[in-house]
Amino acid sequence: MTTTTLAVLVPLLPFLGAVAGLLLGRTAPGFVRPLAVLPTLTALVLAALVAVRQGGDAAVDAATELTPTGSVPIELALHVDGFAALVAVLVGLVASCVQIYSTGYLRDDPRYPSYAALVSLFTSAMLLVVYSGDLMVLLVGWEVMGICSYFLVGHYWETPEARAASLKAFLVTKLGDVPFLIGLFALATDAGSFRITRVLGAVASGSLDHPTLIALLLLAGVAGKSAQFPLHTWLPDAMAGPTPVSALIHAATMVAAGVYFIARLLPLFEASQAAMIVLAVMAAVTMAGSALAALAQDDIKRVLAYSTIGQLGYMSGALAVGDRGAAVFHLLSHGAFKALLFLAAGVIIHAAGTNSLAAMSRMRNLRDRIPDAYWTMTVALLALAAIPPFSGFFSKEAVLGVAEHVVTGHTEHAPAAAGWIVLVAGLLTAVLTAAYAMRLWLLAFRGRGAEAPDHGRQPLTMTVVLWVLAVPSLALGGFAFRLLPDWFDGRDLSPTLTTSVLGTGVALVGGIVTYAAWRHTTALTARVPLGAVAAHPEGDAARVEAEAIATHEPAYGDIAYAPDPADPGRLLLGPLHRHAAAGFHLDALYTALFVRPVQAGASLVRFLDREVVETYVRGAGALPRWLGTAVRRAQTGNVQTYVSALLAGTVVLAVAVVLVATGA
Repeated sequence: MTTTTLAVLVPLLPFLGAVAGLLLGRTAPGFVRPLAVLPTLTALVLAALVAVRQGGDAAVDAATELTPTGSVPIELALHVDGFAALVAVLVGLVASCVQIYSTGYLRDDPRYPSYAALVSLFTSAMLLVVYSGDLMVLLVGWEVMGICSYFLVGHYWETPEARAASLKAFLVTKLGDVPFLIGLFALATDAGSFRITRVLGAVASGSLDHPTLIALLLLAGVAGKSAQFPLHTWLPDAMAGPTPVSALIHAATMVAAGVYFIARLLPLFEASQAAMIVLAVMAAVTMAGSALAALAQDDIKRVLAYSTIGQLGYMSGALAVGDRGAAVFHLLSHGAFKALLFLAAGVIIHAAGTNSLAAMSRMRNLRDRIPDAYWTMTVALLALAAIPPFSGFFSKEAVLGVAEHVVTGHTEHAPAAAGWIVLVAGLLTAVLTAAYAMRLWLLAFRGRGAEAPDHGRQPLTMTVVLWVLAVPSLALGGFAFRLLPDWFDGRDLSPTLTTSVLGTGVALVGGIVTYAAWRHTTALTARVPLGAVAAHPEGDAARVEAEAIATHEPAYGDIAYAPDPADPGRLLLGPLHRHAAAGFHLDALYTALFVRPVQAGASLVRFLDREVVETYVRGAGALPRWLGTAVRRAQTGNVQTYVSALLAGTVVLAVAVVLVATGA
């Protein structure tokens, strides 16, 4: 079987599994789980075979014209280079782990068949994006992922949070997709083709007329899909969906698509220094802002969501300094440890027995109850914090290293300003990343909240997957830059001394300071009287929380768990904590700037339609209706009445004639 045939089967198998799962979900429920797991696992095996055969050599290209368009042709095209081969393996691995994990996590869910089918369709769409050699075919997978995320985030549609989150995710990403589509059309018009190879050829020959405009339009779509500032606000709210869906979206699909798209078309963005500066600023603001927000969140999944936004900022930063190898390297490393973090968080939530207990401040004594999640999450958090020798260290240092090369003038692929922006923001984010990773570990596994009921041992399918993902989280980085140089354009991605020392040093400082703050707050809350805590400037909310801490009585609706007062995030952020916890009020800002004006405009249109337009419509029909009523009343059916009216009319006419004649 040829490499091209194998590559075609990789996205096709999950698609067929999704169709079969939807058709047989009700009639043959016993086939649902095999149809969810086996096609995705097979696609993973085939993707690995494609990667081995491709071997980082010249890209595998194949195409056939889809339909005559009369202008720019649209082709069913494959373009499998080293990046595509490796990303497809990541997608297959994470999707397979999610499907296996979900068989235990959602074993009692009545909507599991539709859920599993949508996950398979989601996987197929991302694999189509990865392997596609035509931008319009890529757009199909891009949009299918959008609709799949809408349904999966809203899986628990009975809750208003899930309904609002799914709608918000769909609308915000579509807001970016509109300029993205315009940019694709403009790019194809300038290049004369939607084929990626021909587009890159047009870029190399300098035949694009509007590279800056096209790059900025495409960046809007990437910002929406990959949750980059200012279109990142949908991703934290998307945590209302099932935890395995969060793992899939954050690690291997959806948010990775935007970064991968820029990596595919990086020469186009390099053709515009303005676009590279915009990308660098977007990455820097995203990195630092999301890390601060993560340090203030209480919900464990929202911490990880903001973490994903920040790590995607690192990838965008690597692209902003002109190195797609470092960006894809971090994408692969991040995919492994972020999937592990979310699935381990799912075990924590499953152990508590409900999604509503994801608040870290209410966790206690979880280390001994879920040792698999404890050890594997520890590995993943060390990788996230970029502590050597875990995978995140090597991939993050690759990003900082290429930024340093731009700053020192060793490369001319990007402006020096972009290098400075990415390097400074990357080091600042490294401190904050280690801080919120340490905070998460302390509150989740050494917290002092009220202990939740023990719901027994977790299903084997959930715990096994954690250890599978722990392997690449620990070992991927150390092997990737040595064994896979050809897949990364042949560039050396080994850590450099300067950024390794700086990055690791600031990460250790962030972790140590957070631990010291936790010890300080733990000791303080053990001896501070209730009245002093109640005097907190946040007023009644702090008083209620303090009383709950002291009495271990319910203070949060129907959840009878007292929060852990020893949260170092509040001490570290100080007055910034309240703003960071609210995502720096961007949702409120967007509501004031966009939502309320649109709602006011809609209210005005509704008023004009009901009170003005409908008044004219009602008036236009009223006169004929009145005339009809008068005529209808004259039709009595009595002949004598008709004759009398005729005579009366004759008399009136005669009198009128006489009067006229006399006057003449």
